[in-house]
Amino acid sequence: MKKFLLALVLVMSFCVMACASESVKAYTTMEEPLAKALFDAFESETGIKVEWVRLSGGEAIARLEAERANPQASIWVGGVGTQHIEAKNRGLSTPYRSRVAGSIPKKYRDPENYWTGLYVGPIAFCMNTDRAKELGLDMPTSWADLLKPEYAKKVRVAHPSTSGTAYNMITTVIRIFGGDEDKAFAYFKDLSKSVEQFTRSGSAPGKSCALGEIPIAIGYLHDQIKLQREGAKIQIAIPSDGTGFETASMSILKGGPDALNAKKLYDWVLGQKAMDIIARWYVIPLSDKATPTDTGFSLAEMNLVNQNDKWDADNKERLLERWNKEISTAPEK
Repeated sequence: MKKFLLALVLVMSFCVMACASESVKAYTTMEEPLAKALFDAFESETGIKVEWVRLSGGEAIARLEAERANPQASIWVGGVGTQHIEAKNRGLSTPYRSRVAGSIPKKYRDPENYWTGLYVGPIAFCMNTDRAKELGLDMPTSWADLLKPEYAKKVRVAHPSTSGTAYNMITTVIRIFGGDEDKAFAYFKDLSKSVEQFTRSGSAPGKSCALGEIPIAIGYLHDQIKLQREGAKIQIAIPSDGTGFETASMSILKGGPDALNAKKLYDWVLGQKAMDIIARWYVIPLSDKATPTDTGFSLAEMNLVNQNDKWDADNKERLLERWNKEISTAPEK
């Protein structure tokens, strides 16, 4: 009997240890409430715990580079597509041919299976209506509007060295000027007179605008819609002279400690349950499995620039060096 009990204890101990080992370490560039909802649902369904850290896109790339010799995470979920291309080019990610990736159109997937797109999010402006009334401001509806004297130090936007959102802004404006980088940077010099603060995170300006800390913010449409639906007194506009968009993506990280579970999470995120959770964040999901949420905005009605994420990734270092030299060297703490 004692031997039986001892054996039972050993078996139970082994099972506990086995269950405890079922985890995966992840970096995410999604907003924390969305990431929590997504990863909690995965854990509830699979029993695999996701140990995640939220980072801006630039911070994620910097951390992956710093951890190259000893990777601490196995998957990166969310973040603009250009940064996932950058991770691929730097040898920080590894290819994975997911059995579920066919639900995403080919144009939003890496041909060598290094990353897969999850959703699209256009760049938009938002304005706090109470602050605007107090200051006598009209809603800016174009990039050109933001240069007007009445908007001086009234705009908040992220810094492109730490935010994929802000780098997306750079490439968008270059395309608005027909690829003329000199004209685009002349515009940014003028825009800097309107900018009160460059933040680290792309979603931070919208939150500040919702709180009334700043009248106007530049960010992604879905972040702003969510703030509005939660009661923030903000007005939203898509720039009429052209807007770019993020293709939020996902990658398996090279040499990560939980490769098998990372692939399970990757597959699960591309499935309908996860896509429906993502869609509730007011983004435009790319999966044909998703149930889209009505946002009141349509891509078909937007003046979208001819975006090329590969060009954006290949030219990022050069464009950021120019930004830091001519516009602003660092974001606010």
